[in-house]
Amino acid sequence: MISVLFAVLTAFSNGTASVLQRRAALRVPDSEAMRLSLFGHLLRQKVWLAGIALVIVAAVCQAVALATGPIAVVQPIFVIELPATLVVAGFVMRVGVSRQVWYGVAAVTLGLALGMAAAAPVGGSDDVQGAAWIPALVATGAFEAALIAVALGTSGNARAALLGLAAACGYALTAALMKDAMSRLDADGVVGLLTAWQLYATAVAGVGALFLLQNALQAGSLVAVQPMLTLGDALISIAYGVTLFGEELRSGWWLLPQLIGVGMIAVGCVVLARSPLASANAAPARVE
Repeated sequence: MISVLFAVLTAFSNGTASVLQRRAALRVPDSEAMRLSLFGHLLRQKVWLAGIALVIVAAVCQAVALATGPIAVVQPIFVIELPATLVVAGFVMRVGVSRQVWYGVAAVTLGLALGMAAAAPVGGSDDVQGAAWIPALVATGAFEAALIAVALGTSGNARAALLGLAAACGYALTAALMKDAMSRLDADGVVGLLTAWQLYATAVAGVGALFLLQNALQAGSLVAVQPMLTLGDALISIAYGVTLFGEELRSGWWLLPQLIGVGMIAVGCVVLARSPLASANAAPARVE
């Protein structure tokens, strides 16, 4: 229950942070895409700094969730970040939550419930055994490089979707590294945590994922980024849970309801990202 609670808190924080970062990213000239100077523009915007503050809150909550539960359970819960954010934003801003938003919320929620019930992740260890990180990091690096290379050859929503998926892979890697690092804290205390390479790799992966997300949000619309970010993070995290931590999922005919659940989540994310409430949280016209 503790891991589920903190996973939900993480989703609320991350969802709100994404909207704030989107508002800030749209004020950055296109010429700053894929450059470190992008952060210089963002640092001068209070709305972006508020988003980063929420990212930090989310990171703390995520660390607690991963330290107390399997990654294949914790990470998929984050798919509720978009519907939760839109519903809360509607009440806070006193804007009526449309039927479209409720349909999207229902699709995401039911899809998550169906997928998790069908997958029923169990078992697994708290840390990664042996040299299992080596092939995982190599495969992840190759996947990220391919996505970025293809994204640089495109523009608009296509680039946004590809960079969104690359960011999702980075966030999933960050979660896996964080869980492994937290296991050192349990086993060897603070000294064990501070001497674990996973802790510093978590910071590097997290900053890299954040950089990719800012570029994705600048390149295209939220409707192109959010489904790739949400589903990519959940599915890649499950893959890490199975391959690195030995967590087990149901297979066989159980794959059918799992795929149906994923489909419902994807449709729900698109519906929500297209909603007027999501558009209301976007920034003014982009600076060319």
